Amino acid sequence: MASPAFESMMSETILPALNNLALNRGIVLIGLMGAGKSSVGRRLAKRLDLPFSDADQEIEKAADCAIEEIFARHGEAAFRAGERRVIARLLDGPPQVLATGGGAFMDSETRTAISEKGISIWLRAELAVLLERVLRRNHRPLLKQGDPEQILLQLMAERDPVYGLADLTVSSNQGPHENVVEDIVEALQRHLAAGLKDEK
Repeated sequence: MASPAFESMMSETILPALNNLALNRGIVLIGLMGAGKSSVGRRLAKRLDLPFSDADQEIEKAADCAIEEIFARHGEAAFRAGERRVIARLLDGPPQVLATGGGAFMDSETRTAISEKGISIWLRAELAVLLERVLRRNHRPLLKQGDPEQILLQLMAERDPVYGLADLTVSSNQGPHENVVEDIVEALQRHLAAGLKDEK
């Protein structure tokens, strides 16, 4: 946890600097299902006084049906195409904290758009943590195709190397989401400081 001195410095200098950075670039959370993107994203947005959007929820609004229904009726390819359009629209809007679906960053067009208009943060969690979280709810279309643990292992093997292209990586394992928010803010602080140094 951050020290009181760090908290004081954060409120006086770091948060305004982060907000200034966000005037031009949003903060985009990526990672596998169960990494905590939505839960952490809401808390991060509140901490930074920014709007929050969940890409999956925005896709459902645009399609007027649940993601599970989109998969069932039209297939994954159609879902990914809609996801690409929705994320592009959100990135063109006001700066915000954006939680994306697990497969969004795998799309090269979406990845390029995020790189150009946002700061990408990979919320990385261990298999056991992901499995425990995703099994709490039965609404993941990809997990209905077989054994959830094996599917997650396969997804980790396929996606982790691409997730590794993100600007920042933050652990999202067991513990309060507030701790992850603190780690993200500190990582953004370092990222901002490095960027300012490069500009000099």
